[in-house]
Amino acid sequence: MKIVIDAMGGDNAPASTVEGAIAAATEWADTQIVLIGDEAKLEPLLSQSGVRPANLTVRHASEVIGSDDEPVKAVRRKKDASMVVAGRMLKEGEADAMISAGNTGALMTAGLLVVGRMAGIERPALAPMIPTIDDVGVLALDLGANMDAKPEHLAQYGLMGSLYRQKVQGIESPRVGLLNVGTEPGKGNELTKHAYPLLEQLPIRFVGNVEARDVLTGACDVLVCDGFAGNILLKSLEGTAGAIFALLKEQFSSSLKSKLAAAVLMPELRGLKRKLDYTEHGGAPLLGLSRLVVKSHGSADGNAIKNAVRQARIAVQNQLVESISKEISGK
Repeated sequence: MKIVIDAMGGDNAPASTVEGAIAAATEWADTQIVLIGDEAKLEPLLSQSGVRPANLTVRHASEVIGSDDEPVKAVRRKKDASMVVAGRMLKEGEADAMISAGNTGALMTAGLLVVGRMAGIERPALAPMIPTIDDVGVLALDLGANMDAKPEHLAQYGLMGSLYRQKVQGIESPRVGLLNVGTEPGKGNELTKHAYPLLEQLPIRFVGNVEARDVLTGACDVLVCDGFAGNILLKSLEGTAGAIFALLKEQFSSSLKSKLAAAVLMPELRGLKRKLDYTEHGGAPLLGLSRLVVKSHGSADGNAIKNAVRQARIAVQNQLVESISKEISGK
């Protein structure tokens, strides 16, 4: 198995991607890890680490797609960008999976223009895991790849999400819910009203509408929504979690008594933070592409990159892309 990593993508790159690649290559000796990026920057970081697993290599790419680049222009003009080179390797069969923490819009564009869509899929979806209080998590899609969607797209999201949780995370019969403003079948806008019966007809365990307030309590295993509503949901949850931890820090440092209380509660607080930590979930697959592409968080650290590799390995081993393609085509 060969997994390529866009070494220059992300807020903490290339240090984080090198760190994660070394950890992944060390743990999984049966997997070839290829860092795609500027050799002049990557080689010194590898040398400084003091560890160079035999299954970790570097492929030079002279350009980088930045967070401020316009996605379509960047992908078309920067032919030697690390993200584009990684996508090309994937398309040409030189790799089994690709990971990037770079510009989300550019990665989706590279996925469409370089890697290519799966036959029968109109709109690939970004599908990150949202932590839940029962530790099972919910796979939500689409959370930002497409701002507009049709009912047919949401139905495909439900099918792809259900297969992902089966194949990659071992849930035998995942519960699929539709994000909505109420639980009754007739609720919502035109999009959700038309998507509801389409989801009912699929060979999935559709549990109906799910309200945003019930997402974190584990109301479903797969949450289906359009990219606009989904991205707002994700950013709201991230912002709320950040605000809560900021308030806790402020309260626990306000007096000697609260500092002593914080010292006693610290193990529990660390456990709570880990439960809500995106780095433990690795990354978000772009479901619906012809090959496996995983989007890691923009501020991913080495641990997040390593977990993205773990996630990609399991997906490849369980033939996720082939399974989705078979279900969509009906063959």
